[in-house]
Amino acid sequence: MFIRRLRLITGLILATYVLLHLLNLALGLLSLDAMEAARRVHHAVWTGPVGAATLLTALLTHFFLALWALFRRSTLRMPAWEATQLWLGLLIPPLLALHAAGTMGMFMAVGQVVSYRDVILFYWADPWGMARQLSGLVVAWLHMCVGLHFWLRLYPWYGRTAPALLVVASLVPVLALVGFNQAGQTYSRQAAAQAPDSYGDYDFGDGAGKQAAPAGNEAGPTAETMTRTVLWTYAGLLAAVLLARWLRRLYRNRRGRFRIHLPDRRPVTAPVGITLLDALRQAGIPHASVCGGRGRCSTCRVRVDADGLHALTPPRAIERTALDRIGAPANVRLACQIRPRRDLAATPLLPVDATVAMGRRRGGVDGSEQPVAVMFVDLRESTKMAETYMAYDTVFILNRFFTEITQALEETGGHYAQFTGDGLMALYGLDLGFETGCRQAVTGAVRMCERLEELNGQLRGELGVTLRIGIGIHAGEAIVGTMGPPASPLLSAVGDNVNVAARLEALTKEFGCPLVVSAAAAAAAGLDMAAFPRHDAEIRGRVETIPVHAVTDPAAIPL
Repeated sequence: MFIRRLRLITGLILATYVLLHLLNLALGLLSLDAMEAARRVHHAVWTGPVGAATLLTALLTHFFLALWALFRRSTLRMPAWEATQLWLGLLIPPLLALHAAGTMGMFMAVGQVVSYRDVILFYWADPWGMARQLSGLVVAWLHMCVGLHFWLRLYPWYGRTAPALLVVASLVPVLALVGFNQAGQTYSRQAAAQAPDSYGDYDFGDGAGKQAAPAGNEAGPTAETMTRTVLWTYAGLLAAVLLARWLRRLYRNRRGRFRIHLPDRRPVTAPVGITLLDALRQAGIPHASVCGGRGRCSTCRVRVDADGLHALTPPRAIERTALDRIGAPANVRLACQIRPRRDLAATPLLPVDATVAMGRRRGGVDGSEQPVAVMFVDLRESTKMAETYMAYDTVFILNRFFTEITQALEETGGHYAQFTGDGLMALYGLDLGFETGCRQAVTGAVRMCERLEELNGQLRGELGVTLRIGIGIHAGEAIVGTMGPPASPLLSAVGDNVNVAARLEALTKEFGCPLVVSAAAAAAAGLDMAAFPRHDAEIRGRVETIPVHAVTDPAAIPL
């Protein structure tokens, strides 16, 4: 946990430096004076005793922690986002070594201060150097954004602010590149007008910027020599890590192997010393892990058999914290944290495509009883559509339909729980409470109808088809837990109130409306449904009727 926090702190320090650097470049859109004035402030902050020590310590610490993380990986098989962050990070030193050496490095070594004019003219006269520098800035920014995204997405508030943050993340590098271009064009015109014969003679490698090094430092290091030193050191350390990984693999193969028995899959054999998650990845078996195996999200949780559980070491602090947060029973462990030494049987408790919200679900595989809002959605006359249209067109229409429906679910906080061929079941209120879930469910139904109307406008022109939908919403106690085949379980719900919601969806045909909401769900949502007809619905298996509202125009619901 200490290493994780240290990596986060050093990463945030470096992210702050990169952000301020790009914003400084973006000031080139305003004026060169503004950009140079901001550079002097930036330079004073980061080259002072405290700033320089903080930046250098954060840089070296973050770099060596990255090498340590690379060494600790038992396999280089990983999700795409982890691979993207890893390779972007490995590209930063080769791309930005010369820039760092020619600016910060020369200042620390010989006290040479390089202005933006010198830096920009140097790169403006060297297209390859310019491409390398700008690529380095973009790569560093992308590496930072990927890391921040997969750190912050574990927090509930992030989903609401992510669109705005995405706009900022897209604009900052664009404005920086445009500001760099604006400054480059201006500086190059000025330099060509003042000294046409000497334009382009800026060379960090020889230390020949416009502002020379202080007297007595002529024989000191140059940016070129520092760059070579940095690159050779970086290459040597990276090679040493890869060699250490290879030697560790040989050692582990000699120490013995263990076997993992999974439901409905062949046994997996792996060397002693690697985590269960890495063993599965090494075997090419997908397994949920939203946080990338850092023990923060609990989506990789598995249920371990009694014999295998007895042979495992007790949870460390980082795993214990995650397990306590979800109230997991003793036989549930995190696949990213356990390192089996003998054979064991493990059952994944969340599907491979588990989300951050699913990682917050409490408990193991047994589930629990809790109040939820249940929604059933059905596409009307799907059988007739299959008979009328060609197979390709039918699949196309269904895919478009489910795209719109699931997007409406995501927008309103719904959780997809079951697929029925031409419809689905969704749950609301798993995270933000029962009343909020009921309001979100009704809002989700309204959004679905709106999206369906937009889709119909497109399909009428393309295929001459008009889709109709039926939605039933009810709320109450239900048993919520991971259910389904052991190899691909889903978080779903069962119980009498779930059956009621399914019946309400069927009643939309009898009432001739797209939405039927139970009075219990409407009351929990705090909605005034007096404007919509009220019926006492008979439910198969129930003696008492259930009051419901038939909604012909969902857009008229006073949300």
